Amino acid sequence: MSNSLVTCSIVAKESLAILENMLGFAANVNRDWQDEFTGNMARGYAPGSTINIKKPPRYTYRAGRVAVPQSTTESTIPLVLSQGGTDLNFTSFERTLSLTKLESKLQAAMATVANEIDRQGLDLARTSVFNLLNPNYTAPNTQALAIAAVTGINQRLDEMGAPRDKQRALTLSPALNANFVTGFAGLFNGQAKLTEQYGSGVMVDSLGLSYHMDQNVATQTNGTAAATNISGANQTGSAITVAAITGTLTKGQVITLPGVFAVNPQSRQSTGTLAQFVITADVATTGTTINVSPALVTSGPFQNVTASPTNGQPFVLVGAASTSYTTSVGYHKDAFTLACVPMWAPPGGKGVIDVAQESYKGMNLKVTEFYDGVNDNSIMRIDVLFGWAATYPELAVKYAL
Repeated sequence: MSNSLVTCSIVAKESLAILENMLGFAANVNRDWQDEFTGNMARGYAPGSTINIKKPPRYTYRAGRVAVPQSTTESTIPLVLSQGGTDLNFTSFERTLSLTKLESKLQAAMATVANEIDRQGLDLARTSVFNLLNPNYTAPNTQALAIAAVTGINQRLDEMGAPRDKQRALTLSPALNANFVTGFAGLFNGQAKLTEQYGSGVMVDSLGLSYHMDQNVATQTNGTAAATNISGANQTGSAITVAAITGTLTKGQVITLPGVFAVNPQSRQSTGTLAQFVITADVATTGTTINVSPALVTSGPFQNVTASPTNGQPFVLVGAASTSYTTSVGYHKDAFTLACVPMWAPPGGKGVIDVAQESYKGMNLKVTEFYDGVNDNSIMRIDVLFGWAATYPELAVKYAL
């Protein structure tokens, strides 16, 4: 039987299918915004290009008959594209191999790309999500603790207004996955689910969440500083003034502020839980300003806290200083956006033998083949152009372990 020649189109189709199957975290996030790029290619999108994703406006309730017109404020979230990929080198002899012979090479190549896409998304979750559970790093390896972990994640998502529309997921670190499998071992479940969980060793969908284990779950390392006092009354916004700290605070670390409680995003009523804030930039020793997200808003349609922090009282570190923990993340689909967009394809000739671009389920991938005549090698480069944004980080919660 003669060998079937492997064209760029075949490689692109196979590579994209493999990439899609390998994605973990990225498989459960919003991918709708790649259409904005695709429909506006004339703008010349390239690595480093930014799209500003609009968030819907909010309004306050008016009681009574008299109208109180409100202005409309639309906020935006930037999503920046970056280019990456992997490259394969074949001799002329290898170039004629069938797709079956090539598949193992493509799987290895796509694993590298999929891991990087997921890694960047999970690191974004580490630094952008401000809700954090399990600050004592207790292993949920009993039935009671495992159930409490899942119900706690769902409770926090409920408090933040996440829809109950079967689009909630939990990306588990290997350690959390192992603890959950142990903890849920004796819990009643359908035979099919138990069989799947037993066979794969990975948590299966249950209790309102879709589970997947991902080795790329990011690790947060807290700084060395202890908490100091708030310095100044009536503070709002994203920069909080405190008494000079001794030690450091690190990006991704979570704190609470004295007297500042979270509110339901629609009713603006207190949830009874202290609002949590993620530090968005490292703070050096003797620093007096902590940049946080979300920005404190104490009134109006975008109110997210009950009050400004109490002056002269200490902020609180969520999780101990100088410790490291993995940040598994529970989230609604709309908490994060991944855009993976088509790229400009070079014309044939001038060293380019073939080029193909494929799209599938919001993912786009380009394969370009060119020839090295000196060494009689065929080189295939596989490229992706993608970007992440934490569109609604309030619809996500980190679980420390």
